Amino acid sequence: MRTRQVPFFDLTAQYLTIREEIDAAMSAVLRSGRFILGEEVAAFEREFAAYCGTAHGVGVASGTEALQLALMACGLRPLDSVITVANVSAPTAAAIVSAGARPVFVDVDLDTHTMDPRKLEEYLRRGGGPGGVSAVIPVHLYGQPADMDPILHVAREHGLRVIEDACQAHGTEYKGRRVGSIGDAGCFSFYPTKNLGAYGDGGMVVTNDDAVAAELRMLRSYGETVKYRNSMHGINSRLDEIQAAVLRVKLRHLDRWNSVRHFHATLYSGRLKGLDLETPVERRDASHIYHLYVVRTAKRESLQVWLGERGIGTSIHYPLPLHLQQAYEELGYRKGDLPVTERCCHEVLSLPMYPELSGEAIEYVCDAIRAFEAS
Repeated sequence: MRTRQVPFFDLTAQYLTIREEIDAAMSAVLRSGRFILGEEVAAFEREFAAYCGTAHGVGVASGTEALQLALMACGLRPLDSVITVANVSAPTAAAIVSAGARPVFVDVDLDTHTMDPRKLEEYLRRGGGPGGVSAVIPVHLYGQPADMDPILHVAREHGLRVIEDACQAHGTEYKGRRVGSIGDAGCFSFYPTKNLGAYGDGGMVVTNDDAVAAELRMLRSYGETVKYRNSMHGINSRLDEIQAAVLRVKLRHLDRWNSVRHFHATLYSGRLKGLDLETPVERRDASHIYHLYVVRTAKRESLQVWLGERGIGTSIHYPLPLHLQQAYEELGYRKGDLPVTERCCHEVLSLPMYPELSGEAIEYVCDAIRAFEAS
């Protein structure tokens, strides 16, 4: 097989398709002389909230701080527990800790890699662990929505807030509703590699709760009600004008980009059918926007090396679950506590996925995987 280069991600290729729009938007901000919480941020907050189907959007500095501030605005008490999943990267748990709470992990569904509502219910019916549970953070992972109806049912039964981690799910729908609009608040990251990515860090919380939105606007700016008048403890977490201008441009293209990603996923799944690996499963009555195209195989390490030798970029999302990370060892988890989570982290491999990826590149990747299977 002739070697070619297929990068895991290519941000430059995307920029080149919208360069004139991006350059004009950034230049307008530079000419304005207003760089923090100006008209671009206000306009993007309105536009992204409308896109998600919520009444409010509050721009913040990152997806991590979106989660932290959403927990605070939803009434988290010090030392409360927040239930989430462990087959994700550190920001979800880091946000819980930064908000003064304790992460609790429940297992995931093997097909979708998202929170298993049955495991959530089992944990709560057992009475939970030390401290009171105040919130649940289901993660819409890889662009796939968590199963929100049973999660919401269990959470409401126990009087818990539900904060959606939608940092990988810009535009994903669950039963006709955009994620972020389903729980008490939805949190998004605009890290550059996201389906809707800035050219730096950025995040947003969307909500239909007027009180939560008002508190978020204070919390993101030192707890100010008006300038130099602070009514609560807050932090500095503000989306800047340049990033908002970039995101306003990109939002206009998001649905098209998501459709192309879904088409690429269809090509991958068709070409990989019948091989000794698991391709993504799409939840019924929901959409998948394929932030990542993730397969599962027990031969993950050797397949990754094989693809790398043929110029194909891959990544692992994520190799070590949070409950087994050194940073969270004080929580007392042990290997085997979350068996499905641990299996996923041992088997997942992300293949190249971005709108500008060509059909020929996808065919090359799939042919390389087929050659690996035959070797």
